Amino acid sequence: MKKNTIAAIATAMSSSGIGIIRISGEQTFAIIKEIFRKKNGDRIDVSKSHRIHYGYILDGEEVLDEVLVLVMRGPHSYTAEDTVEIDCHGGILVMKRILETVIKCGARPAEPGEFTKRAFLNGRMDLSQAEAVIDVINAKNDYALKSSVSQLNGEISKKIRKLREKIIYEIAFIESALDDPEHVSLDGYKIQFKEKLCSMIQELETLAASADNGRVMAEGIRTVILGKPNVGKSSLMNLLAGQERAIVTEIAGTTRDTLEEHIYLHGISLHIVDTAGIRDTDDRVEQIGVLKAKDAARDADLIIYMVDGSVPLDENDKDIVGMIQERKAVVLINKTDLVQVVEKEELEKITGHKVILISAKEHLGIECLEKEIEAMFYGGKIDFNDQVYITNIRHKTALMESLDSMKLVQKSIEDDMPEDFYSIDLMNAYEQLGSIIGEAVEEDLVEQIFSKFCMGK
Repeated sequence: MKKNTIAAIATAMSSSGIGIIRISGEQTFAIIKEIFRKKNGDRIDVSKSHRIHYGYILDGEEVLDEVLVLVMRGPHSYTAEDTVEIDCHGGILVMKRILETVIKCGARPAEPGEFTKRAFLNGRMDLSQAEAVIDVINAKNDYALKSSVSQLNGEISKKIRKLREKIIYEIAFIESALDDPEHVSLDGYKIQFKEKLCSMIQELETLAASADNGRVMAEGIRTVILGKPNVGKSSLMNLLAGQERAIVTEIAGTTRDTLEEHIYLHGISLHIVDTAGIRDTDDRVEQIGVLKAKDAARDADLIIYMVDGSVPLDENDKDIVGMIQERKAVVLINKTDLVQVVEKEELEKITGHKVILISAKEHLGIECLEKEIEAMFYGGKIDFNDQVYITNIRHKTALMESLDSMKLVQKSIEDDMPEDFYSIDLMNAYEQLGSIIGEAVEEDLVEQIFSKFCMGK
């Protein structure tokens, strides 16, 4: 890592009430001494840590802005290095001028994520916590935010470190017994270790299984609305989005392509996809839309199947029912403000899914739909005090590889293989878990992870 001093604008590059320029590194206080003048004339470079000072930023004799300067001495700072944050007015020009002045006095522009990267390399946080920083910034719903904050506080790290401690203990015991059999005996070890191994495998399986809910938390529930033409799919899309996103007419087949919208419902994030109505048609363009609808349904976390309750079911409905069997789906009978010919009980029997009565036109039944979605994915509630959720695909991959290695150890025990066979797979599991928190991790991977961060963080 370059040990020079870095600087960047830490707030958005747009006009706002306040802007922040962050400086970190060995020359931080020499730079701020040169460009900052306190109102009372005191020297800022001898200030105690975690103090705020009022004054002016100067470029030579030119006053650039009236500012507050926050002083944080290492290791008690975000990067564990000497750090200063300049709180100035949030104009784009003034922030750029201050940053240019800081760079002219000896700092260099920070790379994306470099402040957090330094925090990781300086031992301020492990890699999973560092990745949680960007997850907090990118959180799209309450669940994602709570999960990211939990990870930032080290909840995943604690689980991983405990598992690694258990694994390394077994490795050390086996190696000691093989090196010094006179003093360390392996008699009866397989039986004892098998019980411990089952417990560790169960822990890994629980963490890996949480990745599905974790992905939904982070990215939102990919939700596809299916149904025949003119059943109210676009009306539902507009109602959920709170705006006229889809064209709604009485002409069947108006929607020809998929239309996507990210919406937020009572802490739940939905990535909604409105699709063309599914039916047999000779219209080539509409056929393409139907194929796109079916492709979207295959990739969906949730399918909302809409039926016009005032129109009898037909062969097109049978086609859709076949698509949603053994899938997470909720069925809606729309247009309940009209005379009904489709019975709720009949549709539940045919589809095997819960049926909710709604009227998109009258805005009825939508709250029931929201509650059903929440119950389907979260059991109605998530307890972040106990449960840790994996939201990072890199973490899930490492967990799965670690789990595979542990199962190989289990098979070695069942096949009555010598104990030294255990150590190889145990060590691989140990190293895979270590990659989650940044121990024994490739430098290229570190660079790749932090390149995804925003500038100034």
